[in-house]
Amino acid sequence: MGGFDQLWQSTGLSNFQVGQAVMMGVGFLLIYLAIKKGFEPLLLLPIGFGAVLSNIPMAGIAEEGGLLSYLYYGIKVGVFPLLIFMGVGSMTDFGPMLANPKTLLLGAAAQFGIFGTLLGALALNLVPGLQFSFKDAAAIAIIGGADGPTAIYVASKLAPDLLGAIAVAAYSYMALVPLIQPPIMRLLTSPQERLIEMAQLRVVSRKEKVIFPIVLLVLTALLLPAAAPLIGMFCLGNLMRECGVVERLSKTSQNELINIVTIFLGLSVGAKLSADQFLRPETLGILVLGAVAFGFGTASGVLMAKLMNVLSPDNKINPLIGAAGVSAVPMSARVANKLGQEANPYNFLLMHAMGPNVAGVIGSAVAAGVLLALVQ
Repeated sequence: MGGFDQLWQSTGLSNFQVGQAVMMGVGFLLIYLAIKKGFEPLLLLPIGFGAVLSNIPMAGIAEEGGLLSYLYYGIKVGVFPLLIFMGVGSMTDFGPMLANPKTLLLGAAAQFGIFGTLLGALALNLVPGLQFSFKDAAAIAIIGGADGPTAIYVASKLAPDLLGAIAVAAYSYMALVPLIQPPIMRLLTSPQERLIEMAQLRVVSRKEKVIFPIVLLVLTALLLPAAAPLIGMFCLGNLMRECGVVERLSKTSQNELINIVTIFLGLSVGAKLSADQFLRPETLGILVLGAVAFGFGTASGVLMAKLMNVLSPDNKINPLIGAAGVSAVPMSARVANKLGQEANPYNFLLMHAMGPNVAGVIGSAVAAGVLLALVQ
């Protein structure tokens, strides 16, 4: 009988807690959204699977000495997000932004969502049961940049305990960009504004594309060193793409390397979705703030585009492309193009929207550097 009791005590059934079952359900939900709905499947699937693994009782896979605890070290020291940023850089074409430098302003304006969310997170301290420090608020705020690797990087530095909730919020809302952005874009633009056609972009030379990442890195080093890790890896990836002499390295960073790191990153984030860290009132606050951040960032980009048209009436831009200033590449650019073609079937805004879209990647990294500098 004693042997039977010992065997029973070693099973998962006898050790399951309600919180673990709930979090396994959350993991399976993320897997469902990735497979059935196509919501950011490259990350939500490994994150969801990691959540299931980390909540299996007695398995110890996410505990000290377990596989996921070793993988999480790559997030803890910031390696995985930085390697992904290098891969993103190698896949990024700055041509549309360099052809129309004004779109940098749209990418910058969309980052107001980050700083608005920072204030919102601090304001939530007035709600009983919620308590966010300035570091917590800064980590939550970066969700507004619609940049998953940046959100994970900042959270790992400032609020590791909130990493799981922040990562899930960031990637979930990135997947919901086609649902979140259009109502805001329609609300803030008139039918006449959505009809605005933009002239074809000029051809950007290879020399310009090679010089840009070098100039960007030097400016970052001089003005905001805290952003140098993110911007530096991003610039390295982009330089490998544009220089034309290291094609093998560029292709590796675009494919094999970023794919391997994405698997490890997703599993590591899933390891932080344990019941004791996720099932807290703060998680609900983070999810609410994430939605507000995306909406605020979208609105800021559109309103900046409208302001630019007032200041420069002879060279108008379609305000829809301002929404692409959030760095959900290329999804938000596609949303802007789709709404433009709904208003005018001959209005092709995709390449124009890619300008603020890639500018938003730079903007979110700069905003992350500012937040890190503020708390150091």
